[in-house]
Amino acid sequence: MDLHLSGKRALITGSTAGIGFAIASELAREGARVTINGRQATKVAAAVERLRGLVPGADVQGVAANLATPAGVETLIAACPQADILVNNLGIFDPVPFEDIPDGEWLRFFETNVLSGVRLSRYYLPLMKTADWGRIVFISSESGVNPPAEMVHYGMTKAAQLSVSRGLAQTCAGTGVTVNAVLPGPTKSEGVAEFFAKLSSAQGRSLDETERRFFAEARPTSLLKRFIDPSEVAALVTYVCSPRAAATNGAALRVEGGIISSMC
Repeated sequence: MDLHLSGKRALITGSTAGIGFAIASELAREGARVTINGRQATKVAAAVERLRGLVPGADVQGVAANLATPAGVETLIAACPQADILVNNLGIFDPVPFEDIPDGEWLRFFETNVLSGVRLSRYYLPLMKTADWGRIVFISSESGVNPPAEMVHYGMTKAAQLSVSRGLAQTCAGTGVTVNAVLPGPTKSEGVAEFFAKLSSAQGRSLDETERRFFAEARPTSLLKRFIDPSEVAALVTYVCSPRAAATNGAALRVEGGIISSMC
């Protein structure tokens, strides 16, 4: 299927690895002009080269900027003043008991996971409306609907993204601009793989057994019963970013392996 993305300018935040990199790769395969972002210049450069290796001829650039700060957002905008597609993928997580989360961590999570997307959308959305075409996608999480007890502050930010996404979509009524949220479930990104490798080692179990126990005990409603591959999330996001998804607006789209048991 031709998604008609050739030449579209796509900015994906937090895209040097994991879901973000998978989205950047898929958009590049569809002919989009991709901007990769991360905090560290060396990782950004490595991701750009990796993408060029995976997608020969890809039109890709990298911008190093810490989007948890206003200055970082300004740096990115200066390097990428135009975008047809904005994927707000940047996000951090950290399993910590609620009682041990200080104010500073709540603020850090909110600035990183929520305000980065708010600030970028505030800049790019008016440009998209003027052009009468654009796509903004917030990479939320099933945790925005099912707040995880082991990291309440993370769940809070993912719920906030759902609210922001829907609210922005309502400002785009009657235009060619859409704003949607995508809700991945537990995904085997590099960070998650590293965390579970440490967990399995500490528990003296194999990775397979640790994964099985996680879905049996922590995510028992999962229908998939395994970690999602980043490419499986990227496939949905790429479609949502395309002109073919024009009728999908203001939606919270699930790619979470059936963890959310409600029908709506």
